[in-house]
Amino acid sequence: MEDLAQASGATVRTIRAYQDRGLLPAPERRGRANVYGEIHLTRLRQIAGLLDRGYTLTSIRELLDAWDTGRGLGGVLGLVAEVQGPWSDEEVGRITRVELEAKFGGMPGGASVGGAVTDGFAEAVEDAVALGVLEPAPGSNDEFLVPSPQELSVAVELHAAGVPLSAISGHLGELRQQVEHIASRFLEFTTEHVFARYADHRRRTDTDAAEAASMVRRLRPLAQQVVDAELARAMGRLAVHHLQNHLTAPDVPAERPAPRPVLLPASTMQAVQDLVGPQGIAAFVAAAAEREVHTRALDALTASHAITGGLEQKP
Repeated sequence: MEDLAQASGATVRTIRAYQDRGLLPAPERRGRANVYGEIHLTRLRQIAGLLDRGYTLTSIRELLDAWDTGRGLGGVLGLVAEVQGPWSDEEVGRITRVELEAKFGGMPGGASVGGAVTDGFAEAVEDAVALGVLEPAPGSNDEFLVPSPQELSVAVELHAAGVPLSAISGHLGELRQQVEHIASRFLEFTTEHVFARYADHRRRTDTDAAEAASMVRRLRPLAQQVVDAELARAMGRLAVHHLQNHLTAPDVPAERPAPRPVLLPASTMQAVQDLVGPQGIAAFVAAAAEREVHTRALDALTASHAITGGLEQKP
């Protein structure tokens, strides 16, 4: 056991604890000695790898038992690595607080005063950390890890266009909820129609695990591809109409002269009321006046044409 501890980097106490939990197979008995072999060393390294990925000892035990401990473990670890591997090709970046100030300073939501960014910048950094856009770098108070440099770049461009930092954080939080719903539905869909055959209660083999890992690898990019395609379709359908409504100057109707009161004889008003009733008096008088105006305009045009035509006919 001491040799195994030295080779694996685990302590003797840890190895004994693993044995008590059933995570390690029993050693081979040779006379009065317990002999540990390569399988024990491999298992310790596998357990350490799963612990690094965030698994508890209880979940590791369940995983090993469910996938036929010892025979299918290699495939299981391949499947675990495939599922827990990065789902993006982006590489994690790093940025200092000073660099953040340079990117977001002097704009709405992050005004620069005396070289220091104020007006919501500190709160925006806290929001970004809470959302996982930024992660405090280990061992540094002024440096951050950037899991998605592309996402940070989008925030920089939106801010440069005048969007306040608080609005960017709020929009990202809302967008994340919607995207997580899409991801959840895609996983439910693929689990039901693709991975259900791996979820029965028979004893799984290393081949089963390797096949499932290969399937995850094939399906990994599909969710992003279909979301990209549908987003492009929706933007093409909605963007033109949306932008036209916001960027095109609305047609301003010509101002109509304010109405002016006109005094009419009582007898005239009574005669109109007898014809159209009390509610139609104003409309009738306006229509009659407009008709008279049009009639006089037509008469003027006719008279003008007659005079002009008569002059043209004289020798």
